[in-house]
Amino acid sequence: MTVAPRVRIQTEDFDLSTEVALLRAGNAGVGAVCAFIGTVRDHSDGAAVAAMELEHYPGMTESSIEAMIDEAHRRFDILGARVVHRVGPLQPTDQIMMVAVVSAHRGQSFEACEFLMDYLKTQAPFWKKESTPDGARWVDARVSDDRALSRWGLDLPNA
Repeated sequence: MTVAPRVRIQTEDFDLSTEVALLRAGNAGVGAVCAFIGTVRDHSDGAAVAAMELEHYPGMTESSIEAMIDEAHRRFDILGARVVHRVGPLQPTDQIMMVAVVSAHRGQSFEACEFLMDYLKTQAPFWKKESTPDGARWVDARVSDDRALSRWGLDLPNA
């Protein structure tokens, strides 16, 4: 049996039900699944967004997210986690990323999913460029994302 990777960076869209099925496959101990899907919005910081483009460093990005999943396993009683993140050009309403976590009970899945999202928003090496009516602009790190990460006892600089 082939084990699906915990992290995938890709240009193609993904299907949540397929990803969760792969995460749950053959594990009768799974009692809870928590998933988060992020989508491209049509506005940001008061400006219309016509498109977004994401860049990353292949290899480095996957390693960084793998380390985040390892940390989630250390902190929470989870049975598995999966992150799919898209790169390249995207349009408003496109799915941009997914985090899914499985555990025996819902509390651990919820917490681990939230932890991974907070970590992903600040520490994963992705660069986002938005196309607005005023031209293209790189998306800056948000202080609110740093605050969200700090509640987990992590005071790390935004990557």
